Amino acid sequence: MTEARTDTTLRAWWAHRQGLDGPLEGHSPAETLTRTGWARSVGGSAPYLGLYARCGATRDTVDKAVATLDIHELPSARGCTYVLPAQDFALGLTLAAGPPEAEIRAAAKHLGVTAGEVDELCAAVTGALGDTPLAPAAIKTALGGAVRNLGDAGRKRGLTTPLPLALGRLQASGAIRRVPVNGRLDQQRYGYVRWGLDLGEWTKERAAAELARRYFDWAAPASLQHFRWFSGFTAAAAKAAVADLDLVPLADGSELLLPAALRAEFEAYEAPKEPRYALLAGIDGMHLLHRDLPRVLDAADGERVFLKKALSAQPDLPAHMIVDRGRIAGLWEYDVESAEIVWQAFGRPDAALRAEVDRVAAFVRDELGDARGFSLDSPKSRAPRIAELRAG
Repeated sequence: MTEARTDTTLRAWWAHRQGLDGPLEGHSPAETLTRTGWARSVGGSAPYLGLYARCGATRDTVDKAVATLDIHELPSARGCTYVLPAQDFALGLTLAAGPPEAEIRAAAKHLGVTAGEVDELCAAVTGALGDTPLAPAAIKTALGGAVRNLGDAGRKRGLTTPLPLALGRLQASGAIRRVPVNGRLDQQRYGYVRWGLDLGEWTKERAAAELARRYFDWAAPASLQHFRWFSGFTAAAAKAAVADLDLVPLADGSELLLPAALRAEFEAYEAPKEPRYALLAGIDGMHLLHRDLPRVLDAADGERVFLKKALSAQPDLPAHMIVDRGRIAGLWEYDVESAEIVWQAFGRPDAALRAEVDRVAAFVRDELGDARGFSLDSPKSRAPRIAELRAG
């Protein structure tokens, strides 16, 4: 088998492993995230859109899963926030432990924040929190003089007090958790509550190996470079993490690897002949697990210019994506003023695509109200993208 023969099959296989061809319809959000991978969350609609496309979960279903801690938004790989299923909470937090400690070391070096000061502040925060969410401003008020101002030096480094250092450490340790104050994942208004999650016996090395195992189940065939981007690991750490996985190359000399246990299933897989469309956020795992746009763009589509730059020259998509059997087949945005999806297909749109656009438009309009790409994405900031999509 050669890679040239499998371009179409590869994309369809990735979409299949991502649950975008229907096998997860009716499954719970937690089951879906376990099967297809953690959902990146930056205060936008990506988790809702991704779960709706894969298992048909409504916003109410997702919000209830968050409220009951079946799923939760937590720092994890690279210290970035993802929506994880409960079984992965401890794993995700173990992976997230590095960045908060690095920030504490930087504050000690540049701002004179001592280890003892952070320890005392962590104890004070834990004592101030209970089951009612407190926003950072309310926590600061409750702690009074325990939170000192770091002055001009702190402002220049984007850290006005040591409180974020304590919150970051406590969240990564499972002592506290950040919760959406209105129960929604797409509005980035948070408070903190006491938690006390037991992280178990995860070590840094065991967590890295487990992330590698899950990653290649979600995203294979993938390269070590793909895995390094997702995990944030160095080359040496990534190599060590996959050492005990039985990974085999897709073809002789290929950098793409997959678990040997999936080889027969992959080789027997046949790409669907009929289109299977999904409207996803630009940061959906279908792209973000690899972050390699040429992988999911036809060469001609990669040359398309959007906002004065070719798509293939951008690390991430400039708008939400339309996917058909793993190939990016168009772009879209939601126009709040007209309450409609504005979209552009990379080819002649068919009835199935129009029907899917209408289905997702109803979901966004009736359940989400908007489809922000990230927390600061507003109808005003989105206007140039919408205008270009309308212009065709």
